[in-house]
Amino acid sequence: MPSRPAPVSAPLSAPLRNDIYVWQRAWTPALGQAMDRAAPDVAAWRVLAAEVSAEGRTAPVLLNDGRLEALRAHLAGRPVILVVRIDGRVGDTDPAPLVAAALAPLERWRRAGVAVAGLEIDHDCPTSRLPFYARFLKELHARLGGTRLSITALPTWLPAPALTDVVAVPDEVVLQVHAVAAPTDGLFNPAQAAHWVAAYARRFTTPFRVALPDYGARVSWNADDSLATVEGETPLLAGGAHANELMVRPADVAAFLNDLRAKAPPNLKGIAWFRLPTADDRRAWSLATWAAVARGETPLGHVVARAEATTTPGLSSLVLANDGTADAKLPSGLDLPAACPLGDGANGYARDPLAPQATPRLVRLSPGLLPAGGRRAVGWLRCPDSPSPPVIHVRP
Repeated sequence: MPSRPAPVSAPLSAPLRNDIYVWQRAWTPALGQAMDRAAPDVAAWRVLAAEVSAEGRTAPVLLNDGRLEALRAHLAGRPVILVVRIDGRVGDTDPAPLVAAALAPLERWRRAGVAVAGLEIDHDCPTSRLPFYARFLKELHARLGGTRLSITALPTWLPAPALTDVVAVPDEVVLQVHAVAAPTDGLFNPAQAAHWVAAYARRFTTPFRVALPDYGARVSWNADDSLATVEGETPLLAGGAHANELMVRPADVAAFLNDLRAKAPPNLKGIAWFRLPTADDRRAWSLATWAAVARGETPLGHVVARAEATTTPGLSSLVLANDGTADAKLPSGLDLPAACPLGDGANGYARDPLAPQATPRLVRLSPGLLPAGGRRAVGWLRCPDSPSPPVIHVRP
């Protein structure tokens, strides 16, 4: 079915609504606490309910530990969109088994008392298989009755003619503008994301949301620079030839949102954040930073290093403090004063063995975030002849 011409862009008369993905595989107390704290800024929860493997096997997620009752207790009256993730390598001969796999979690959750408002399919299928995907969605939509259907969409699909048939089926599309493509790329490029949003809006009138990231990931590549693994909130035991820790800066996302609000197309309905930060998730922003960005603020992190005196004369503790309003990346290194010949790192930092004795420094062993208002002890210094507190230079 051909898409109607897209309407002309116009400013939004109201703020963009914020949905957020609950992507955890098991229920924890931290998850419930995060939902309670996030609820005032959330319009709807998009909850991962099941995953369909490449072989077509369906694995429930939160239902595994019987904690749907706990989930219901933390919904705060917000609607739930149940998400079924389908492996991109799944076979494409017959849509019927996939339709059954997608409907099964919906039926189970409703029997368990969860008032599901919609079903979302997250399927990163190859562009060449979009015609099959459209067939699957049509069959699924016909079985849903009055339940709304949404899908996630990859930017790589945008030039494909077959995408017209895919987008014509669901009630809503979630355009994912965060991705990993190459070792030199990050997780989020604001200019590229704006280009993808404009490209979608020019071509389609189906209502859509933009999926934005609030997380980091350890990404590894094979020797030929093909993607090997993406490690997020769940640790992986696999690896590649080389790896990077990629982190999305809150200021970058806030700037993108400010531009988006100013010139949003009329069929843009809001933001879908990936993912709900919890205290257990060491690769996501803090919940306070996410909430600030979601509300339209532009928080900034500011990390300083301090040498704090101890009860031992001449001995100081090295402490990093984030005096800003947003989570900040841990500094890559700390330059120590020459007047402090003795010292070492701790808690993710170590003395650089290649640095000259006259200019000692600590280097970061692994990237991470320091929450707004947070502190981290990263080593010690002995400055026997320094009459004033030593000055520590922070390397970005």
